[in-house]
Amino acid sequence: MKNTALTSTHEALGAKMVPFAGFNMPVQYEGVTAEHETVRNSVGVFDVSHMGEFLIEGEHALDLIQKVSSNDASKLTIGKAQYSCLPNDNGGIVDDLIIYKVKEQTYLLVVNASNIEKDWNWIKSKNDVGAEMRDLSDDYSLLAIQGPKAVEAMQSLTSHDLSSIAFYNFIVGDFAGIENVIISATGYTGSGGFEIYCKNSEVKQVWDKVFVAGKDFGIKPIGLAARDTLRLEMGYCLYGNDIDDTTSPIEAGLGWVTKFTKKFTNSEALEAEKLRGPERKLVAFELDERGIPRHGYDIVDGNGKTIGVVTSGTMSPSMNKGIGLGYVPTILSEVGSKINIQIRKNAIPATVVKLPFYKK
Repeated sequence: MKNTALTSTHEALGAKMVPFAGFNMPVQYEGVTAEHETVRNSVGVFDVSHMGEFLIEGEHALDLIQKVSSNDASKLTIGKAQYSCLPNDNGGIVDDLIIYKVKEQTYLLVVNASNIEKDWNWIKSKNDVGAEMRDLSDDYSLLAIQGPKAVEAMQSLTSHDLSSIAFYNFIVGDFAGIENVIISATGYTGSGGFEIYCKNSEVKQVWDKVFVAGKDFGIKPIGLAARDTLRLEMGYCLYGNDIDDTTSPIEAGLGWVTKFTKKFTNSEALEAEKLRGPERKLVAFELDERGIPRHGYDIVDGNGKTIGVVTSGTMSPSMNKGIGLGYVPTILSEVGSKINIQIRKNAIPATVVKLPFYKK
């Protein structure tokens, strides 16, 4: 089991630690609902240092990224980031990721913790263009400072105007007394804020100063359980649940990051799928009655026949109702469609809704 540079800090704060993607991670501190509310209403800090970071450099860096990613990275300018996915050869997804253009011919790829080795080997296997690749995952830490008060609470820690960093933009500058820190706004919670990328040797100083600066704003540490309820309320996909090696970006609703203006891995097959329409689609649903949908529960029709599966589900802390994502036949994917979630012996009626679930 790997530790982050802050594991002992979380333990000292009384966090409940669990194994996650091969790391010893804080799942919660004071409780999921309280932590969720903190991020929705003020400011919370996640240690997400388990995420992977790859540096792709050189004159052929963009060529490699364009080849392996579904989005069009040629549109990126320095200081901009892009959500994308790595399609496999069989119509599925190797991983979803964020691509940062740091300098001309220098890109940072941020990938999921559980897929670091898989992604590295995949990208390396496609690198016949001679791009320079470096895996920085073991050397860098990542903090996500999220919530509507994040900018105001953290402004004293940097000379840069944090409010000027637009969504999916970033700067490289000073933060908490450390130089050359990446400060980005690619949040996974839907409540604003930003992320801090720094070296493992620097992150304890950053963490401590963040909590001093945020003291008057009610800042708290937040665990991975609340991160999951927050992202689900926004309808953001979680790799391993809502998308995986068997789900296509088209059926997962990721057509918006799948650009056929260029050739990439399996692009012809995915374009054909888009043209004919997928047989199933990932939908968002709300339960019409009390109940909690869970990952793996069957989605059934009015006759009790299984027609799909819940990929993510929870009791929404913000809305106090059962919400979830799941794959259903395309004919049932329209907003307003009626489906049922099999919760133990009961088929609970649910309605397909438009994302996000949580609206500020």
